[in-house]
Amino acid sequence: MNKVVNQRAWIFVLPVVLLVAFNAIIPLMTVVNFSVQETFGDNVFSWAGLTWFEQVLHSERFHAALLRQLMFTAIILVIEIPLGLVIALNMPRKGPWVSVCLVLMALPLLIPWNVVGAMWNIFALPDIGLLGRGLNWIGFEYNYTRQPFAAWFTMVLMDVWHWTSLVVLLCYAGLMSIPDAYYQAAKVDGARRWAVFRHIQLPKLKYVLTIAILLRFMDSFMIYTEAIVLTGGGPGNATTFLSIDLQKIALGQFDLGPAGAMSIVYFLIILLLSWLFYTLMMRSEEK
Repeated sequence: MNKVVNQRAWIFVLPVVLLVAFNAIIPLMTVVNFSVQETFGDNVFSWAGLTWFEQVLHSERFHAALLRQLMFTAIILVIEIPLGLVIALNMPRKGPWVSVCLVLMALPLLIPWNVVGAMWNIFALPDIGLLGRGLNWIGFEYNYTRQPFAAWFTMVLMDVWHWTSLVVLLCYAGLMSIPDAYYQAAKVDGARRWAVFRHIQLPKLKYVLTIAILLRFMDSFMIYTEAIVLTGGGPGNATTFLSIDLQKIALGQFDLGPAGAMSIVYFLIILLLSWLFYTLMMRSEEK
């Protein structure tokens, strides 16, 4: 007897799929249209072909912004993934403190991105900010508006404060899904904490960590709002990441052709690196 498959559920999903497709495809097609044409205003366009793509790929400005973006993302991943895992491992599993810890972890994620940038802008000011004035008071010469290293330090510190909670919550959810039977068996065998982490917790968290790394990679690689509010890409071009440079080209210089080509290249880089991350992690998981 053949089993009849009911496909009527797609009727309820189809409007959402069409809406998302419309909102994604129309802007993408607009960007693609600008990336292969030249415009001088008044909606007058002329065919440019791949000129803008060649210009972007051979631009030292683009290479410098890409290098800064890769460095920032690498620093973020190296700090936030281990830190989030350590915090999750040390959070309570039972009792009234569970709710308190979860709420505290979720609070930074509830703050809008532009507000986070404004908060840290005030917090890190060398004259009146608690962080800036405190560092200067104990002997460190700190001014993120003039010193590139201080600007990078503040950017990284802000992102760690804002997004480590996401890694913590993901890892904590993964840890809570591990059955108690595993821990009981390890206790009977006399396994130490490191052995429990290595042979029980870490293997069970591999998929969760994969998701956490992919999310943090994509978010940090596309950072814009917090950075533009905090430093504006300065001092100089020290924190001018790809997203900020793209904004300057598109809205500051109003070069729609190069901006469209850069947007496509930017998108393809994120897509390629995300695919590489996922493929390598899944391959190591299979081995």
